[in-house]
Amino acid sequence: MRTDKRNIEWIVFALLTAIVAVVLPALNAWAPPDRWYHVSDFSLNLYGKYLTYAILAISVDLLWGYTGLLSLGQALFFALGGYAMGMYLLLMIGERGQYKSVLPDYMVFLGYTELPLHFRPFYNFWFALGAVFWVPAVVAAIFGFMAFRARIKGVQFSILTQALTYAAALMFFRNEFTFGGNNGFTDFKEILGYDINAPSTRRALYIATAITLAIVYASCRLLTQSRFGMIQQAIRDGENRLLFSGYPTDRFKLAIFVLAAVIAAVGGALYVPQVGIINPSEMTPDKSLEAVVWVAVGGRGTLYGPVAGAIAVNALKSYSTRSYPEYWLFILGGLFIVATLFIPRGLVGLPAQISSGWVRLKSRIGTVPHGIVALFRGRP
Repeated sequence: MRTDKRNIEWIVFALLTAIVAVVLPALNAWAPPDRWYHVSDFSLNLYGKYLTYAILAISVDLLWGYTGLLSLGQALFFALGGYAMGMYLLLMIGERGQYKSVLPDYMVFLGYTELPLHFRPFYNFWFALGAVFWVPAVVAAIFGFMAFRARIKGVQFSILTQALTYAAALMFFRNEFTFGGNNGFTDFKEILGYDINAPSTRRALYIATAITLAIVYASCRLLTQSRFGMIQQAIRDGENRLLFSGYPTDRFKLAIFVLAAVIAAVGGALYVPQVGIINPSEMTPDKSLEAVVWVAVGGRGTLYGPVAGAIAVNALKSYSTRSYPEYWLFILGGLFIVATLFIPRGLVGLPAQISSGWVRLKSRIGTVPHGIVALFRGRP
């Protein structure tokens, strides 16, 4: 029975991947613009952004849903990946900026005479791509080593991760790392020699994001079904029992924390060229809280639930911030309350919740005296 369920999940996964990574870009490229099934450049770019958020949501679920670690700092790693890719894109502007200088515009404005040393390797795309992986991994490894070694968990861990991302955001806002302060990086021109605003480049970025999401999802699914994944879930359900059995749970948690940080950073690296900007507001604690809401609404501990939650909530955000911008935060808070109190398994668990509720209702009806049941059924 479990094998059949897994097979069905992989079949659905393959079909959805084909639709998202092949059908939608094909409709954008070849469908006549006046037809209802044509996907516009704007819509495809928007969908690409949603998919990067889905990658971030998987990283949150890997920690919260499967390991029981509620991290409120995943947006930091998402932004670090974005900054690594943004540094490369910024340098590719060259002398096409407002000041016609090889230095980025904000450096000219602030009086820099030469490029800071730590920017120079980012002329190379592959170095920047490598930084997307190793920078968040190093930050997560140092923070996680100290936190897990000190046996910090539960609410304390959540608060500590929130403090980490808040401190980092303040440093970036103050331009401590010469990363442009409040404005961050923007006005990108090209990527790998291609015009970054051309429809074909946008389409390629979208396809790359869809394929990356599929790879991340499949890899995480295999991981959670492996022996490592079983230990991961055992940490969530009863860490003390594992400790008594001799498992070094702090090492497992550190490995998962670093892996989740890298996954979030990959999402951030794909986000920046599609959205066209990265600034410190992307790593503020409220961004991490939003990602937690996506996972709660979609259904944590499922992998596909967070993907659905990220896409659904951000689609609702796009609509609400356009039609009812002043109410969006209330809507977001209401979603979290409803998901927590009434649908603990999230949207993907709603059919099973309704089914079990119906079974309980039927069993209760069976205990009600026959006369009352007949009365409600309209019989004498």
